[in-house]
Amino acid sequence: MTTMQMLVEDEQTKIRLERRVTKMMLDIGVPAHLNGFRYLREAVMMCLEDMEVVSSVTKLLYPELAKKFRTTDQKVERAVRNAIEVSWERGNEETFEELFGYTCADGKNRPTNSEYIARIADSIQLELREEQG
Repeated sequence: MTTMQMLVEDEQTKIRLERRVTKMMLDIGVPAHLNGFRYLREAVMMCLEDMEVVSSVTKLLYPELAKKFRTTDQKVERAVRNAIEVSWERGNEETFEELFGYTCADGKNRPTNSEYIARIADSIQLELREEQG
């Protein structure tokens, strides 16, 4: 396989993963028009490459996202928190229960930003492993 073929294949794989992350986020109820949607999607994509970033969201993840989207760490954190809150309030409870094991009806608080990101990334990784056999 040539380098160009590998690049094209890697780019196509990345696009397929991004579509999968987008679909899951929309299923959960994250509104696509929020900036937090883009930040969350990119955060999950980063976690799929390296799960270590989720263990240090304030030191690694938010600064990297802020740099990529030309904004501040604080704005990234707030937009992500807002997107999660909106999805928690308006999203599909069945999907939340399936993904997180509890719903807002249980009276539990919403998941933290890092829990939310890690759970989506983990779920997608497990799906990919199942598909690969």
